[in-house]
Amino acid sequence: MNMSRNLIVTEYISLDGVIEDPVGMEGSGLGDWTGPFERGPDGDRFKIGELFDSSAVLLGRATYDAFAGVWPHVKDDTGFAERINSMPKFVVSNSLERAEWNRTTILRGDGPQQVAKLKAGEGGDILVYGSAVLVHALIEHELVDEFRLMVYPTVLGRGKRLFPAGTKLPLALERSQKLGSGIMLICYRRAGQAAEPRSAA
Repeated sequence: MNMSRNLIVTEYISLDGVIEDPVGMEGSGLGDWTGPFERGPDGDRFKIGELFDSSAVLLGRATYDAFAGVWPHVKDDTGFAERINSMPKFVVSNSLERAEWNRTTILRGDGPQQVAKLKAGEGGDILVYGSAVLVHALIEHELVDEFRLMVYPTVLGRGKRLFPAGTKLPLALERSQKLGSGIMLICYRRAGQAAEPRSAA
């Protein structure tokens, strides 16, 4: 399949692979499991940079609802809030009736099929935050080009994991770096896949 845009999954993840509800606001009962740790200036720069280097954000319904309830009301000195509020956003959902967040398009129908069409169109990198159920479907349909993981030094014992049981996915390490209070940034591409030129709009 010839894809012209990179689809990048960026996640906070525990040592045992959990990506669910990292700040404890989604009712999972896991608590704010990222809160006790600092990612430091390098981590902040990385998160800001990856957003500004991307041209669109893709989200599942639950993560969209959480983000849409917060980011329109945030002002920050880094420009992160202004960037995410002003850039194109896509939410995969057959139940969301209207998207109130600025510049949001609802992708209805077959999610992976809709995302494949999005990838095949014009534009730069597409960034996926959270969205465990959507990410599982994208992994199954081989639509993810890159994983950017901030691995937190904590074991949760339960919760939605990045890779469902039975997943087989060869990856190639692109970057690793220690951040802040023991967090590891680890970036992988799908093995055998060359990085596409990056551009943001």
